[in-house]
Amino acid sequence: MTENHIFGPVMSRRLGRSLGIDLLPFKTCSYDCVYCECGATTHITTKRAEFFPTEEVISQLDAVLRERPTLDYITFAGSGEPTLSLSIGKIIRHLKTTYPQYKVAVLTNGSLLGNKEVIADLSSADLVIPTLTSTSQETFEKIHRPDTCLLIKTIISDILEFRKEFHGEIWLEIFLIPDLNTSLEELASLRDVIDKIQPARIQLNTLDRPAAEDWVTAPDPDELENFRKYFAELKIPVDVAGVCCEQPDVCRAGESTHEHILKTLRIRPSTVEDLASMTGLHHHEVAKYLSGLLEEGTVHIQRGKRGVFYSAGPDMTRK
Repeated sequence: MTENHIFGPVMSRRLGRSLGIDLLPFKTCSYDCVYCECGATTHITTKRAEFFPTEEVISQLDAVLRERPTLDYITFAGSGEPTLSLSIGKIIRHLKTTYPQYKVAVLTNGSLLGNKEVIADLSSADLVIPTLTSTSQETFEKIHRPDTCLLIKTIISDILEFRKEFHGEIWLEIFLIPDLNTSLEELASLRDVIDKIQPARIQLNTLDRPAAEDWVTAPDPDELENFRKYFAELKIPVDVAGVCCEQPDVCRAGESTHEHILKTLRIRPSTVEDLASMTGLHHHEVAKYLSGLLEEGTVHIQRGKRGVFYSAGPDMTRK
């Protein structure tokens, strides 16, 4: 059976109306982040591979983009670290050649940005957003549980070098977890490194959906505002990722609402409200679809900060 690699459009908390591209088997990554909304990593690796046929992904993209949907970005994200895929460069080049009206973004943990082939593959992208949560190896390991070969000092050095070579925009994501990377010492060290990187924007991100580990929490709003002010002293724009509201949307041509919801839930745990906004359906109508999926055993329920989330990934419910 052919894997589906395209999801959305969804409303991203950071990028607005985004069409997602997922080039990886669930869940393949160089990290096993405690906060990951996709759950625990089942295949930790730093080895790049062509996990799916490149032409298969391009064909699916063409089927969606020939309808000329309204998008803020086409975004490489999904089931793990997108730069692990050897297909990413060819697909980015196809997008920029065939659909130049669209901006291309890559969400990356930054662990492979020192790889010359990765640098070349990302060269045509409009935006790259690496994640940086700490300058301390100990904290880095507690948050990301990375492949054992990875050192945060090397990753920081690689981001600095990538910054010199990449001609698009670089935004930097900082994922904040109370009691792990929010001490004054942690924040001061991060700010010093960010001052050297000089990204175009800083994005403070926090827990919004159920995490891989249920002890992960988000800072309260006052703390978050203090963190924003602290990093804003660098005179770099600082955004705080928030919950976006989606304008009513229709599913892609030839795709049923049932399929659209299920594909979204495989990538992105969502509440009834999230799905209603995405599909343009009434909340009660969405609830009917979810009820059927629950009866099938296709989706399961998790509780998060914003309420009840539905997911079609592996059941991460804690006993």
